[in-house]
Amino acid sequence: MGHDHEGQRVSRRRLIAGVSSLGLGSLLAACGQDAPAVTTSTGASVSPSATTTKDLTALFADANTCTLTATTTQGPYYFDADKIRSDIREDRKGTRLRLAVKVQDSESCKPLGNAVVEIWHCDAAGLYSGAESQSTGGGGRPGGTPPTGAPPNGGPPTGAPTGESGANDLTPTDDKRYLRGAQVTNSEGTVEFTTIWPGWYRGRTVHVHAMVHFSNARVLTTQVMFDEALNTKVFTRSPYAAHTGRDTFNDGDTIYKDSMLLKMTEEDDGYLGVIVFSADSDKDGK
Repeated sequence: MGHDHEGQRVSRRRLIAGVSSLGLGSLLAACGQDAPAVTTSTGASVSPSATTTKDLTALFADANTCTLTATTTQGPYYFDADKIRSDIREDRKGTRLRLAVKVQDSESCKPLGNAVVEIWHCDAAGLYSGAESQSTGGGGRPGGTPPTGAPPNGGPPTGAPTGESGANDLTPTDDKRYLRGAQVTNSEGTVEFTTIWPGWYRGRTVHVHAMVHFSNARVLTTQVMFDEALNTKVFTRSPYAAHTGRDTFNDGDTIYKDSMLLKMTEEDDGYLGVIVFSADSDKDGK
């Protein structure tokens, strides 16, 4: 299945199991009244979420510039989880993270409303939902078979240019869907997720994967990272402290760029991270 077809499938998500199972009740309750809706393949209407609060305006202003956001590998553990929701934690324990993303056009710098933003990341133990059996190592290919040249400890393949192999969509091997979700941007181009601080796995620094779909196409696949001082602070706590031996930090990660760092603010029960994505909405390379 080509990327454009996959983009269409995600931006016109199927309402296959009722509103409650997809979390659409909360989404629709928070919808902006002035933004266009996304029409699903069943004819239902999913409006952009307007959950982002005014206190983020100043943070977004300094979060990034209007420069095309760096594209990265999607990694081996992406699939369309059919979960339109803002709270993606499910039963995963960890430090609360509120993640706010503003999507804008990389040429005009104008907000991109009615875009679909997906995020996915590992839990405190380094596991990905839908791929728990494959993600016990780090950076390997789905299916449990290490790539050619991979060290025996399950780390990334020797000499791998990105630190993660795998560009094809994953066929899930379990029915878990934690720490995966999508939201539709409002008229200001913003979405907000509630999740936990990601854990780590061998060969990669701490990160969250993100993908933006616009006009039935994938227009950005990227990742966001965290300040190492905060990673260290969070990882002294439960449940992160039980996972020891971290081997890769921002300065040694092959994907990390300074522009991928979230702008962080400490909150009472966790952290708020904000970032601006400048996406190539017309796919002309600019």
